[in-house]
Order: sequence, then C-alpha cells, then structure tokens
Amino acid sequence: MGTVEIEATPKLDEKVLEEEPVIDESELSPIEEVRLTVPNTDDPSLPVWTFRMWFLGLFSCALLSFLNQFFGYRSQPLVITQITVQVATLPIGRFMASVLPTTKFRIPGFGSREFSLNPGPFNMKEHVLITIFANAGSAFGSGTVYAVGIVTIIKAFYGRSISFLSGWLLVITTQVMGYGWAGLLRKYVVEPAHMWWPSALVQISLFRTLHENEENDGKRRMSRVEFFVIALICSFCWYVFPGYIFQTLQSISVLCLALPHSVTAHQIGSGMSGLGIGSFTLDWTAVASFLFSPLVSPFFAIVNVFVGYALIVYLVMPISYWGLNVYNAKTFPIFSSDLFTAQGQSYNITSIVNDKFELDLPQYEKLGRVHMSTFFALTYGFGFATIASTVTHVALFHGREIYSRYQASSREKADVHTRLMRKYRDIPSWWFYLLLAGSIIVGLALCIFLKKDVQMPWWGLIFAAALSFFFTLPISIITATTNQTPGLNIITEYIMGVILPGEPITNVAFKTYGYISMAQAVAFLGDFKLGHYMKIPPRSMFLVQFIGTVLAGTVNLGVAWWLLTSVDNICHRNLLPANSPWTCPGDKVFFDASVIWGLVGPKRIFGSLGQYSTLNWFFLGGILGPVIVFLLHKAFPSQTWIPLINLPVLLGATGNMPPASPLNYTSWVLVGTIFNFFVFRYRKQWWQRYNYILSAALDAGVAFMTVLLYFALGIENKGLNWWGASPDYLPEHCDLAICPTAKGVSVDGCPTVY
Repeated sequence: MGTVEIEATPKLDEKVLEEEPVIDESELSPIEEVRLTVPNTDDPSLPVWTFRMWFLGLFSCALLSFLNQFFGYRSQPLVITQITVQVATLPIGRFMASVLPTTKFRIPGFGSREFSLNPGPFNMKEHVLITIFANAGSAFGSGTVYAVGIVTIIKAFYGRSISFLSGWLLVITTQVMGYGWAGLLRKYVVEPAHMWWPSALVQISLFRTLHENEENDGKRRMSRVEFFVIALICSFCWYVFPGYIFQTLQSISVLCLALPHSVTAHQIGSGMSGLGIGSFTLDWTAVASFLFSPLVSPFFAIVNVFVGYALIVYLVMPISYWGLNVYNAKTFPIFSSDLFTAQGQSYNITSIVNDKFELDLPQYEKLGRVHMSTFFALTYGFGFATIASTVTHVALFHGREIYSRYQASSREKADVHTRLMRKYRDIPSWWFYLLLAGSIIVGLALCIFLKKDVQMPWWGLIFAAALSFFFTLPISIITATTNQTPGLNIITEYIMGVILPGEPITNVAFKTYGYISMAQAVAFLGDFKLGHYMKIPPRSMFLVQFIGTVLAGTVNLGVAWWLLTSVDNICHRNLLPANSPWTCPGDKVFFDASVIWGLVGPKRIFGSLGQYSTLNWFFLGGILGPVIVFLLHKAFPSQTWIPLINLPVLLGATGNMPPASPLNYTSWVLVGTIFNFFVFRYRKQWWQRYNYILSAALDAGVAFMTVLLYFALGIENKGLNWWGASPDYLPEHCDLAICPTAKGVSVDGCPTVY
C-alpha cells in the first residue's frame, strides 16, 4: 500500500521483508557505545513519507523558527530545541494515527499506486524525520539562523538599510553551501563505523525510551503524556508572573535589595550586570537561555562548565577588577558588552561610520580608541586560548585515536548499519554538486550585483568557501570521534579584519560564509549519522533537511523583519523602557564583534595600534596548556584525575558570556545538579521516565505564554507600574551595578567617586 510517500519501499526484492539473518559478529560496530544503544535491525516496510510526517514536520519547523527568532531578540533568549518537538509530537502522532481515515485513494499522475492519510501506527522513522525538521527549525541547536544577525545589525544598530531579497539570499546561500560540503563528505564521516558521532546516541536513546511500551508493574503511575500536559500547563500559567505581573522574579538579588545604595554590593550581587553572588531566579527562561535546558546536560559537563566559570568569574575577575585594575577596569562597568571611550562614556559607533559604510578615520581619531569592559576583553583572551587549546588537546589526547579510526574507516568492512542502509537508494552525488554550485553562483551574484547591501567583494566569497571546505573534513572527524567542535569564528574574523579593515559588513559576511557554512556542514553530517543509525532512507533525509533549512531560514528572516520594523527602538537598551525585554543581547555582541574586527579592525584593537595586544599571548597559553597536562599525565599515569582536565572546556566555559550573565550560569548549574545528580542518583526511575519530558514541557509552556503575552498586551504596550514590574526601573533593582568606580569618572545615573 502506498502512503503519502514515495520511498518507504526500498530498492530490493521481496526478500527484504523476511526476517533479518543472524548478524555476523564481525559486522557489529567496533564502538561499544554504539553496540549498546543502536538497534541492529531494520524494518524497510515502515512508511516514512506519511501525511503525519509532513504535517507535523513542516508545522514544527515553522513553529520553532518563529519562536526562536521571537525569543532571539529578548533579554533571555530561550532556545526551543528539537527535543521539545521530539517529546511533544509523539502523542500527537499517535492521536493522528487513531483518528485519521485509513481510506485508500489514488492521485492522478501516479498510476495505480494507492495512498492513505493513515497507513498504520505512528512509527519511529516518521518521528525521526519530524525531529530532523524541528532541528532545522532550531537552526541545529543555535536557535536562529546566524546570517539573520547581519540583517539585524545593519537595520537596528547601524541604522542603515538592506533589502529583504539580499537578506534572504544571504541566509539561504550560507545554509545551502554547508549542505553541499556535507554531501561531498558523507562517505568519509557518516558511513564508516569508526566515525560514531556520540551526540547522535543521546537522540537515539530518547527515541527508544519514548517508543517503549509503558511498563505495567501493577503500580498506578502517571503516563508520560499526562505528565507532559500537566507540566506544560503549570509552566504556561506560572510564566505570567515573571513575564508580566512580577518581573523582579526574573532575577532576585539579595545584596541589591539589602544594600540599595552601594555600588560594590550591586556589582557583586547583580545576576544580570555583576558577579551574581547571592542572586537567583524563578524564571525558566533565565535558567535555560544561552546554555539550553540543564535537564538534558550530563552532570560531568555541568561540573566542567561550573569549574571553568567559577575560576574566571570568582577568581580572575575580582583580581583583575579590584586588585590589578587591568585595562583601567574601574573606569568601566564590571560586566558589560558595551563599547566605551577612554573616559568611560558610551562610544558613539555610528559617528565613526562614513557614507560608504566604512571607518571614518578622522572622526575615529577624534573620539579616540574603542575600549571594552575588562570582562569583555578577557573573554576574547579566553576565546583565543580556547581555540588554541582545542587544537593541542585534540591532537595530544585524541590524535592517535582519530588517526587510527580514520585509517580503519578507509579500509574497514561495512558494519551492520551500513549494510542495512544499502537496501535504500542512495542520494546521487550530482544533487549535492548542484546545490553547492548553485549556492556559490547565487552568492557571487549577491556580492557583485547587490554589493551595496553585503559589502563583501566577490573574491571574499571564494576565499571563505575555500576556507570552509578546507576545515570541514578535519572538524567533522574531530566532532564524530570526540564530540568536540572547535569554532573558527574568531579565526575568520581575524583574517578578514587584517585583509580589509574598516568594513564591518564585509567582516561579518566573510565570517558567516567561512565559519557558519562549515558549522552547518558538521550539523548536517550529524543528522545524516542519526538517519544512518535509525535506517532512514537517504533521499528522505535529503529532502527533509533541505526543505526544513529553506523554510526555517525564510521564517527566521520574516519574523526578524517584522520585529525590526514594528518594535520601536528595538535593541537600543538606552532608549527602551527599563523593563523592556527587546534588548537583543546576542545581536549586541555580534554588533560589537563587527565593530572590533571589521569597522575598527584587529590592528587597532589587538595589534600594534591597540591597547589589548597582550591578549594575543592567550594563544600561546592555549597551545602550551594541554601540553603541560599531557606531560603530567605521562609522568604520573596512576593519577587518573589528570587526563580529566579538559582545558578547552574549562577555558571555554564562559564562551557565552556576554551575552549570557552570571545568573544564567549559576541557575543553570543549580537546576542541572538537582536533576542530573540528585534526582538521577536517588530517583533514577523517575528521572528515566520524566526528566526529558519535564524539560520539553517547561520550554513549551514558557514559549506559548510569552507569545500570548506579547500579542495580548505587548503590542499595545499595556504594562503594569509597581515595584515588581515598572517601565521606570530595572526589574532586578541593581541599577548601580553598571556604574564605574574609578575616581573622577562621571556617568549619568551613577555616583561619582572623588
């Protein structure tokens, strides 16, 4: 029987439907984790391209794209990931399977082939494809499509214009180019068994858990669906308090409330603009923003992040600010992503941009150097160290493993998963060649005919594409074997900043084509491996990924365009009401990066003409750090804790700060520890049954209430005006946290120290 699908029946004869033969032990995966997690069987008769899959997949992709872009401009940009859809669509899919008609019908042009809206029970393969759709809707875990940030900074921060067509072409070409790289490299990093992609196993475990039959041991327990609905309703109803009625619940600072007139107390106690000591939140968006839901993060990862965070925020920062006054730290706020003059005043960036959208050098020399808060400057230093240490750490601790697995993958016998996948028609290589060539040609047309919008010369695209292609294979191999993905964003910014300083949009466009297309390729390959393990027909994967990517990018840009043109003063914190959520923290950092690396250029910031040149030594420290750890490990092999020192994780722990704040980190660590240590250890059955369900319900409830509040009250600017929610002052009541403490520095709203 046909369904609304074309590829459920693979290219095989009737033998396919017979019972699988006994598996040769030599065909088993060489990776123990894969053997324990991934099933070694397949049922090729399961329908895949069903009406349920297309309806739920397209809807969830569009919904997540809308929600994530909507949240992306808010102070706490909650990212709704595919896990929420993975959990929520299971009961919906089963409901559709129970109510949709099973009547068969024919479609003109398809001959005698019969179709049905309901080909049978909702199956796991449909569920996987719906989740792939949703993953595209969450920009593969990033929340929003990276290239939309270029449109945002042009329109909101620089106050210039860009056409919708240019923005859309920029979004689609950067995404599709990565898809082309992924297609070319599938045979090297997807099919080999030694390229095992650890992150895919988490998804598979959740799929298998959700599709297991509810156990009945005689006890009356709440079903997963009942728990999900109740938790979603509770989350939905509760968010009206921190989201509207009592906004102080977003961040409660004990020190700020106890000492309302002390600048130092506010700097120490503010969770949003200080060190966050003694602050907490009752708002799920503050917990799950930037770092994603703590309920789905393994405890060992939470510990690594906390150790790195604590060292930097509780040790390095106090010493740098109050002890050593590094880079005149006291002249600026202790925690800020803003750019300043030497006198501690906000830097007027638009005044140093000329009519050609380039650096106005005389005006820049008149205003003086661009300064950062010491914390912001140090995050760049730790970013340099993280990149360098990742390369050294992977080479020393995983290099032999990567090399041996790559060698084995080139000569190994196909494992059971690859053998089972050969029953399905493969994707022709020319499909990927066509997508890659098309994206490059359209990108070149964008750089040539619409250069006024993107600024980048045509050769910049070619250079970025070559850089992306060069790094995609090694980065994919590292990710597939170690679950670590080194970032290249700073490298691409640095390169173009040196080649073409003074052109901010050129810099961010080059970074997007050079770094994001590579990151997209790695994400696509990870999804291909998930489909490989779950025995999804390759052509189904191709179409779902491609359609989902185009749909998500279009919805992202459409929502961004709507908000940028309808919310007054969006992204301008100094012009918005004090309690306005539309502060665009991620885009603010993206804008600052365009100024630092593009407009002003690395030479005037980190080079001979800048005052932050010493931060370049962090590169050397990052390179040497893992060498020291490795030598200690060799010298003291009995000390098993030494190889657990993962410097890339420790140094990169605060990689999301800014825009993430200490409150985001401390609340994330606290909630993650409660559920993934205490509940996991002492209530394991509850954790196994409900943990991921709770995470999805909290995300979904908050998301729906936030949208409802905006459409019901936000559009008309209907707000409350009392101590807990007022447009006249910050909900946290830590107004003095942003004040400088250097003598003689005068800033509006702050006491001057003499």
